[in-house]
Amino acid sequence: MSQPLIPPFGAPVHLRDYDPDYLDGSSKKDAKKDLKKKLAAAMEADQQRLDMLQEALYAEGKHALLIVLQGMDTSGKDGTIRHVFSSVDPQGVQVTSFKVPTADELARDFLWRIHRAVPPKGMIGIFNRSQYEDVLVVRVHNLVPESIWRERYDHINRFEEMLHEHGTTILKFFLHISKAEQKKRLTERRDTPEKQWKFSLGDLKERAYWEDYQAAYEAVLTHCNTPYAPWHIVPANSKWYRNYIIARTVREALERLNPQFPTPEKGIESVEILD
Repeated sequence: MSQPLIPPFGAPVHLRDYDPDYLDGSSKKDAKKDLKKKLAAAMEADQQRLDMLQEALYAEGKHALLIVLQGMDTSGKDGTIRHVFSSVDPQGVQVTSFKVPTADELARDFLWRIHRAVPPKGMIGIFNRSQYEDVLVVRVHNLVPESIWRERYDHINRFEEMLHEHGTTILKFFLHISKAEQKKRLTERRDTPEKQWKFSLGDLKERAYWEDYQAAYEAVLTHCNTPYAPWHIVPANSKWYRNYIIARTVREALERLNPQFPTPEKGIESVEILD
């Protein structure tokens, strides 16, 4: 049975209905092996196409693409950026990682730091975490009253609608992993010397709030899933499948934008280039 990538607009989202191990319906070991080989080739083709589309987007300068990556710790936000966008020109991509707000940021509205990082036309912008932290972390840890974080769903929707109306295409990806997969990845971080720098006791503290975060994400996916800024629930237990799905989705979005290289100046083919 197939699993939708974009949940139905206007309907409640329950993450139990989305399998983080989903692989296009392939579950048998041999089928997984064949699928992985097939999708590796498809992803390579997508990345080659992404390289050309990103260059045209940059040269045309009429549209921007904003990619939002959200997910539990170890869900693969960094890995997605590293693997999916390895083929594109770094000059045309800007990555912003949102950490705990600074005192200066807390003195302003919660969207201030987000708006400053929105990519200009011609650029691909990638948010590693995003405006959604202000309806996730603050909800789970009771950092602000419910009356405040609940109204932020509407603020975010109107903000994203404004960006869309002014030429920014928005793709939001929730990297969906299981609690068992998170434990496996945390254990790997702890036990692998070159990955130990990423291991934090704070991750274990956040893991204790797993169910609270699942509920918070379900609310986000329910209230902030719109035609102009859709959420994609990406099965992310298999890293290679996660990367393929996101590369394909970004490539398709850029193809819909259909960026074109500007027309060259007339007569340049006859211009003499002096020694």
